[in-house]
Amino acid sequence: MITKKDTAVSFLSLITSGRIREAYEKHVAPEFQHHNPFFRGDAKSLMAGMEDNGKRFPIKTLTVHRVLEDGDLVAVHSQVKLRPGKTEFAVVHIMRFQEDRIVELWDLGQPVPENSPNEFGMF
Repeated sequence: MITKKDTAVSFLSLITSGRIREAYEKHVAPEFQHHNPFFRGDAKSLMAGMEDNGKRFPIKTLTVHRVLEDGDLVAVHSQVKLRPGKTEFAVVHIMRFQEDRIVELWDLGQPVPENSPNEFGMF
């Protein structure tokens, strides 16, 4: 049985690998909305932004560190590297599901500092 956690990770993995339209067709509900402040709140606008990002950073990587599920919500804590040798980011995606489709998305991220006093790191 495929879980919401599996679907969330699949969605992000497809996005990262440049298969954005496939990710949307497979996992996103028609009434999808998101809360990324840099784009209009509809699926088409965010998809266009993801496609642009994919063209600018075609070899980015995503490493999933934690996935939490609570009812219709899934949170994915991951590490994103846009290209080797460049700043990496700690990212949390929160997805709300209706049945097996993503209907709402929040994403929060911050750069991972090169020199941090925290010996445990961000992951």
